[in-house]
Amino acid sequence: HVQLVESGGGSVQAGGSLRLSCAVSHSVYSSYCMCWFRQVEGKEREGVACIDTDLGTSYTNSVKGRSTISLDNARDNLYLQMNSLKPEDTAMYFCAADFVSPSWCRIPIAKSELFNYWGQGTQVTVS
Repeated sequence: HVQLVESGGGSVQAGGSLRLSCAVSHSVYSSYCMCWFRQVEGKEREGVACIDTDLGTSYTNSVKGRSTISLDNARDNLYLQMNSLKPEDTAMYFCAADFVSPSWCRIPIAKSELFNYWGQGTQVTVS
């Protein structure tokens, strides 16, 4: 059973930085695609960044150059470093994992419907 627990959200001023973390249970193996999604109330969940089994990364255009997705060596923690934050980055951020091939583990192809395992979310508010 895969368990994901996010942390690191908070309230920051525009231009600030946050590092989101997602603690991953031991059952997430190297064959899993892992992504960060975000959702604003009343809107669809949006893919932000993904990292595939070959450690290839992809980002939505609005965060490209400002954010970095990464995994620690043991694949126990997924991170999203976000810099130069903007008010439009305000959202609930979720990490997601599932067995998704590298060709599908890419923004914007990696839609939320592909993932069965989700964390509870962490709120990011930029003012």
